[in-house]
Amino acid sequence: MFNKKEIVAMLLAGGQGSRLYALTKQIAKPAVPYGGKYRIIDFPLSNCINSGIDTVGVLTQYQPLAMNDYIGNGQPWDLDRNTGGVHILAPYQSQQGAEWYKGTANAIYQNLSFIERYDPEYVVILSGDHIYKMDYSEMLRYHKEKNADCTIAVLDVDLEEASRFGIMFAHDDGEIYDFVEKPKEPKSTLASMGIYIFSFDVLKKYLTDNENDKREDNSKDFGKDIIPMMLADNKRLYAYRFDGYWKDVGTIDSLWEANMDLINPNIPIDLYDPTWKIYSRNPVMPPQSIGKNAKIQNSMVTEGCTIDGTVDFSMISDGVTIEEGAVVTDSILMPGVVVKSGAVVEYAIVGENSVIGENAKVGERPENVENRDEWGVAVIGHEITISNGAKIKPKEIIGENK
Repeated sequence: MFNKKEIVAMLLAGGQGSRLYALTKQIAKPAVPYGGKYRIIDFPLSNCINSGIDTVGVLTQYQPLAMNDYIGNGQPWDLDRNTGGVHILAPYQSQQGAEWYKGTANAIYQNLSFIERYDPEYVVILSGDHIYKMDYSEMLRYHKEKNADCTIAVLDVDLEEASRFGIMFAHDDGEIYDFVEKPKEPKSTLASMGIYIFSFDVLKKYLTDNENDKREDNSKDFGKDIIPMMLADNKRLYAYRFDGYWKDVGTIDSLWEANMDLINPNIPIDLYDPTWKIYSRNPVMPPQSIGKNAKIQNSMVTEGCTIDGTVDFSMISDGVTIEEGAVVTDSILMPGVVVKSGAVVEYAIVGENSVIGENAKVGERPENVENRDEWGVAVIGHEITISNGAKIKPKEIIGENK
C-alpha cells in the first residue's frame, strides 16, 4: 500500500539535447552542469520540494548513468522518503514487449502505473531542461479555482522568438481557446513553458485515447496531440501566467547566456534567497584557494578551486585549476577543468575534467572578429585535452582531444 498524494510530479529528463553537441555526448541535457555548483535538473527538483511536492518520477532514457548517479536516493532535495520521494523511471520490458519513450505523452503513459500507486487528484508535468524558480502550489491553487482540466504555465516572449514555442490564445479570464505548436508565423506571444497540471482522471483518459489512436502522424506529444485533442473536446484549459525568470537552456548560446545571467545584477534570478533554496549534490571539496598573483572580478568561483591566474566575468565550477599566467574571460568552466599557464580562454564553455594546455587559445572576443557571422561561443566537450599552443576558433565545437 502507498499513501495517497494530492499531487505527483513527473519530470521529463530523458532528452538527448543534441543542440548542446559535445556537452551532451556522454550525459543527458538535464545533467549538464550549470551555475558553478548545480546541474540543470536541480531547478525543477528544488521547485518541487519547495512547493510541497514530495513525490517525483524522473523519466530518463538517453545516457541515464550520470543522471542516476547524481540523483541517487534524492537526499540533497529532501526526497529520500519512505512514502513518495524521487524515483528514476526508465523504459522497461513488460509482457506486451519493450519500447523507448516515443514522445512526451507516451513517456507519461508508460508510467501510469507509477502514478496510480499514489492515487493523486492532480499530476504536474515538468521539463528537466529549464532554469527558473516557481511555486507549483500557486499554480495548483489557480487550477482548482478555475475548475480546470488542464492548466498550462505560460509567459510572454518576443515575437521573433515565438516560433520556437507552443503558442496559446486565451480569453481575459485565462481560458485557452486555441493552441499552435511552434507556428512559422506566430500571431500571439503567449508561450507554453512546458509545465502542465492535469486533473489525473482527465490525463489518464487522454493518454489512453492517444495511445489507441493509430494515425501515422500521431507523435504522442502533449503539445502536438494531447492539448489539441482536449481543446477539440471543449475541455477546460487555462493559462497560468508566469512573470519571473525562465530560460530554456537547450542551445549553446542559451546555456552560456543563462550562466552569465547569474553574474548580471540586473537579471531577476536570486540564488541567495533563503526562503527558496536551489538544492544540489554537494561535491564535498575544500574552500577555494586564491593565489597572491590572482586577479578575479565579476565572477562566481565555487569550492575546491585553485586560482592563480586572471578571471573576469566567468562562471568557475568546483575543482577548477587556473594556473598563473592563464586568462579566463566571459567563459564557463565546468567541474574539474584545468587551464594551464599562458592559456587564454574567451567566450567559451569548457566541459568537465578537460585540460587546456599551456599557451593554448580557446575562443575569441567578438570585437576581434572581422566577420561577426563567424563569431560565437567556442565549446570544449567533457574530458578533452587541448594540446599546448593549440588554437580553437569561435563557434568551434571540440568533441575529441586536439
